Amino acid sequence: MPQLEKFLGKVYLWAYLPNLPAAIIFAALFSLLATAHIWKMARTKMWFCTPFVIGGLSEPIGYACRAIARYYTASLIPFLLQGVFLLLPPVLFAATLYMVYSRLVRSVHGERFSPISMRWCTRFFVFGDFTCLNIQSTGAGLLGKPKNVKIGNAIISAGVGLHCVVFVGFMYCCVVFHSRFRAHLAASGERTNVPWEPILKMLYATSFIILARNIFRLAEYVMGKDGYLLVNEWPVYVFDGVLMLIVMAVFFVWYPDQLQRGRTESMIELTSDGGLSEEQDRAKKLSSSVMPGLGRS
Repeated sequence: MPQLEKFLGKVYLWAYLPNLPAAIIFAALFSLLATAHIWKMARTKMWFCTPFVIGGLSEPIGYACRAIARYYTASLIPFLLQGVFLLLPPVLFAATLYMVYSRLVRSVHGERFSPISMRWCTRFFVFGDFTCLNIQSTGAGLLGKPKNVKIGNAIISAGVGLHCVVFVGFMYCCVVFHSRFRAHLAASGERTNVPWEPILKMLYATSFIILARNIFRLAEYVMGKDGYLLVNEWPVYVFDGVLMLIVMAVFFVWYPDQLQRGRTESMIELTSDGGLSEEQDRAKKLSSSVMPGLGRS
């Protein structure tokens, strides 16, 4: 019969017995979604989504470790592994969202409407993400020593809080670009075949959900190991597991395969009403240079 046991006979790692059915169900759901993402990424050759897939694969590992921990509550390894593998996915999901934004802006030639240069945009946010990840990982590594638990929680809180700040900055970039580019299209009468607004809406939805999850994690560690969120298990599934399932489902349904490399160039058609499209204008100039008499009566 599983029961709570003390690590090294000194301290409880868990405030409850991990729920086995819940851990198995979530591990299975994440495995299915991760498999679906692998299939879609391979089919569309959207290799820049690899971080998203790795994040999706991390989720079932984390929940599998929770399932194992039910029978080894005094063991440090499953406790630390489940913590690390459940902290990792949002950072990897976010890295892919940053790349989607960068590709979207480039695909509509909208660099001048972005508040951050495309040369630095992805680098800046990804660097911020992995800085946050390293901070959180360092804090998680300290949780195994009873005397360092408070320090570990404080470090994790700092990492999660910084990730919230980085994510708010990213959402701000999306909103500013959206507003500026929409105003430009309205004023110029130009249009584009790239579905930029649906892709931005997907970024808003997934970003907001990840931000909500980060706020939950921040509250969890600020409240400490005796706080309600760490003493009870259901918040982990509701405010982390369910939210990350939704992120993976939304990204899968509204997959940004229109931003496939080599395909976006053929989709660009920024043109004023009644005028030649970029493709048509380029073709006309090429024809004129090759056959100077073409088009003259």
